[in-house]
Amino acid sequence: MNNSPEKHPTVLVADDNQEILDLLADDLSENYEVIKVTNGQEAIDYLQENMVDLIVSDVMMPYVDGYELCARLKESVSHCHIPFILLTAKINLQYKIEGLNHGADAYIEKPFSPTYLQAQISSLLRNRHHVREHYSKSPETPLQSMAFNKADQVFLQKLNSLIMDNLSEQGLCVDMLADSMHMSRPTLYRKIKAISNLSPNELINITRLKRATELLIDREFKIYEISALVGFNSSSHFTRNFQKQFGISPKEYADSIENKTL
Repeated sequence: MNNSPEKHPTVLVADDNQEILDLLADDLSENYEVIKVTNGQEAIDYLQENMVDLIVSDVMMPYVDGYELCARLKESVSHCHIPFILLTAKINLQYKIEGLNHGADAYIEKPFSPTYLQAQISSLLRNRHHVREHYSKSPETPLQSMAFNKADQVFLQKLNSLIMDNLSEQGLCVDMLADSMHMSRPTLYRKIKAISNLSPNELINITRLKRATELLIDREFKIYEISALVGFNSSSHFTRNFQKQFGISPKEYADSIENKTL
């Protein structure tokens, strides 16, 4: 039995006021692993080699301020999926609009309630968790459903096309995808894991199974033929994977679709 504690989501907090930074970290540390940085450049440097689940950033900081940090990350294919909350003492509506225009997912005015910040973080992370779960468990839900912005939609469309074009190849792997996506293997791995909470190989497997559901609906091929078309080395291996992923056998799924059309 695995008795290791469940890993907390990682939240990066950026603020050049050390007292506020420590207070934020203290408030969040019970539910999250907190990474503290004092400006946007430190955040960018940290993100080059590390994954985080969400960013909370002050607007006014030296070197790279919150607006620029948010804009640069939202323009980066490696980081645009990260939920971003901006904090500011400026209460003018125009500043709020500017923050959202830079791609922020939420904008909170200082002074703010720690409970409200916790609720905002929880809401953003919970929403993404539900989207990932729905994608994994629903046979018909497409990969692009996990995109929360245009950049991720383009990324996922390209990734899905590459997997689909090579679906019958049993040797399809992250190295092949990384080369075609013009990304390093670690960068692609982190990106896929961050968006879907799946490894590249797990994502490839689910994409095979989702394509199989389309072929099952068409009813033009037998199950052993479908298993080969989507890259499984045996129909029994395919059936076990399908049952484990969707909680129903390929035959039961095909029969349920047929019954719906009667």
